[in-house]
Amino acid sequence: MNPLSTGDPLRLGPYRLLGVLGEGGMGKVYIGQDNTGHTAAVKVLRPELAHDQNLAQRFVREAQMAQAVTSTGVARVLGAHTEGGRPWIATEFLTGPTLDQAVGAHGPFDDSAVRALAAAIARTLTDIHTAGLVHRDLKPSNIVLTSSGPRVIDFGIARPEHGLTLTTTGEVPITPGYGAPEQVLGQRAGAPADVFSLGAVLVYAASGARAFDGGHVAAVQYEVVHGEPQLDLIPEQLRLLIAPCLSKDPAFRPTPGQITGAFAPPRGADRVWRHGPLASDIKQRERTVHELTTVVSGSGTSQRISRRRLITTLAVGGTVLAAGGGSAAWWIRGHEEPDPFALPPAAKTPEARTLSATTVSGRKPTPLWGPLPVITKDSPGPLPVRDVIVVGAKNGGIAAHSVIDGKRRWTAPEVDVAGGYRSLSDGLIAAVDTKGMLVTFVASTGEPRWKVPAEAKNIVATDDIAVYVATKNGRLRSISRSNGETLWTVRVPVDLKTKSPTGSAARGRLVVASGAEAGDVVAVDAGDGHELWKLVNPSSIDGAPVSPVISGDIVYINGATLTARSLSDGNELWASSSIVEGKTQPAGPPLVHGNTVYVSQGPQIGGYSDEEGAEEWTSLKGYFIYSPVAVQGNGVFAISSGSAVPDVKVWAIEQDTGKKAWTYPLTKNAGRYWVVGDGNRIFVRDGQSLLALPVFA
Repeated sequence: MNPLSTGDPLRLGPYRLLGVLGEGGMGKVYIGQDNTGHTAAVKVLRPELAHDQNLAQRFVREAQMAQAVTSTGVARVLGAHTEGGRPWIATEFLTGPTLDQAVGAHGPFDDSAVRALAAAIARTLTDIHTAGLVHRDLKPSNIVLTSSGPRVIDFGIARPEHGLTLTTTGEVPITPGYGAPEQVLGQRAGAPADVFSLGAVLVYAASGARAFDGGHVAAVQYEVVHGEPQLDLIPEQLRLLIAPCLSKDPAFRPTPGQITGAFAPPRGADRVWRHGPLASDIKQRERTVHELTTVVSGSGTSQRISRRRLITTLAVGGTVLAAGGGSAAWWIRGHEEPDPFALPPAAKTPEARTLSATTVSGRKPTPLWGPLPVITKDSPGPLPVRDVIVVGAKNGGIAAHSVIDGKRRWTAPEVDVAGGYRSLSDGLIAAVDTKGMLVTFVASTGEPRWKVPAEAKNIVATDDIAVYVATKNGRLRSISRSNGETLWTVRVPVDLKTKSPTGSAARGRLVVASGAEAGDVVAVDAGDGHELWKLVNPSSIDGAPVSPVISGDIVYINGATLTARSLSDGNELWASSSIVEGKTQPAGPPLVHGNTVYVSQGPQIGGYSDEEGAEEWTSLKGYFIYSPVAVQGNGVFAISSGSAVPDVKVWAIEQDTGKKAWTYPLTKNAGRYWVVGDGNRIFVRDGQSLLALPVFA
């Protein structure tokens, strides 16, 4: 997001322009706001190109195509001016990640989510084809996931089914791997071409991998025309439904209506847009956009936001929203100056191969790699971030190791490991150096990025807007991710000096727990730091650390028991306790996985419905007191330490039965232990050693 510059219009039609979303050799896309406060993405052809007949024709055609489709599954055109002056098109903002962003951040969709996606896009294609159009460029980046469902954007190369292409000789008007064979061969492409593209999209959604791939564009296009789609990573039931969409012969592909019926998502499948990690992502973006485009006066009336505030805040943490009109590759090709605060793209997560449950049952697993003696005794728990796992390095600072083989990728010796480390949208690692500076590094490579003075002692939490730190004098401070400025500093009624505080931030709230024994929990407004509510001493009798976790509108707080509380006011929604011989067993750090909250409670691991607190799963008995919990594949993993003899083991428990699948012995009296999962791997801290264990399907 850049400010307006000399030569930029201040207004186009009813829209006051606030800033530039993107620009290139062909034109610009602005963010605009009308007199009612509604925002739009306003796409404008450069004035010097307005007289280029081919480009002007293409611009006008895009406006006409988009306006012709009235489906709720596409981005609405709010207005357009295509004759005289500077042609422009205004489309609604769609607040949410694109499909490729969602899969990159949250992993492949499960069966019901793929079915919901397929049915929704198929209905939209029906509307597009009913209008007499063919989209011709359906791909993950042209599908925006909103709280009301998927929306298709970018009619930049759409055309009437009977029309001819407007591309010039040698131009490839499709995205390699998603365009149909007839498009690759330059033949007439009708509605079945969009069905082929939908099939390729569903392969990506279900597996995180492309249906057709190759070392270069020509190789990919050859595979589209002559090769077979790569469907090995897709469950068989979905594979049988998707494969017909990818038929080489358009006549053998199903119609969008047939797809809607065949995929038949189960009742409640569209819940994926409203609950769970993806829904939380969407809701956070909605909240951010609303806060960015309105301010509230003392009388409670809404006012338009200033350009400066909008530009400053929209730059935070990468893409917050998607311009409804899209921006096809032909449109934005510009390059911006390097910005140390710009979020680098997150690396892909290399997925390990899962094992068969029958082959590993009852057997000690062979580690994927390790144990490696690489962790300092004061290190926090290992932090997996896509293709690396970050730990406190034995020789000082922090180090990142490859998740594939454990080899060290990079180190940052200047970091004070006692201050902790956090991931910023999986693109950066934030930490505190020995001088109290807040420092960041590219997660995959270790490249230093921005650093700012913060007087920081510990990192408490992060969200899309800021990094929240505890200062050396015990105050809570918010540091902007967009420019490193201090947004606010406050004193809160919890001890931030005695031990390392913990926290969680989301949806405009920050919940902080004191690291000290008998500590309290406080929630503050992430916008200005003012106190919202406080929970007095939820800790267990021996003062084990409290680790709040926010998911959706709920914060889960462990300690003497596990409670689910309203994020807005702290009111208890439900509580769960495990009582053994009349004694309440303390709850370890909670893990939210899907719609289930997992937590260790003395001799057992429990799984509870995130909204109602109903018990959904329980393990057999061990001694899991204070253990973290990890969920990967079909397993729930925790550390059992033994009540009488310090016999420490990682337990793998079958998710569908609650029975023990296998155990892996750890070093006795090694000090600190931890377990965390990602990418079909279980990462284990065994004292000062790090290892990775396999998971089973």
